[in-house]
Amino acid sequence: MSFRATHSLAHHPLARALLKPFANAYVRAAGYRKYGLRYDDLIQDDGNAVVQEAVRRLPAQEANARIFRLRQAQQVDLQHNVLPKDQWLKPEEDVRYLTPLIAEVAQEFAEREAFNTGEAVVKH
Repeated sequence: MSFRATHSLAHHPLARALLKPFANAYVRAAGYRKYGLRYDDLIQDDGNAVVQEAVRRLPAQEANARIFRLRQAQQVDLQHNVLPKDQWLKPEEDVRYLTPLIAEVAQEFAEREAFNTGEAVVKH
């Protein structure tokens, strides 16, 4: 069993309360919301079979919305600009839509690999 500091910190209420202001400042500094992007839009799907499969499994409406956001951000960036402030993504709209699918697909890939090699898989 391995220790994961990020997992432990994420589930500890005091640590989460202490780190939340820093996390919010980091998100503001990253600036992706000024382009109308969600955090999961920043995950590149080229060359990673797990991410490609997760993107393929997105519902059609979510996949089309992702493509629109990426193209809109690219167009605005080419103009050396950002979206008008009323079009910036609000924090409550920045939900993880791809990360859960990536975790699911990664688990399936690990199970498939373990099945092919005859090893046991430990589920987290």
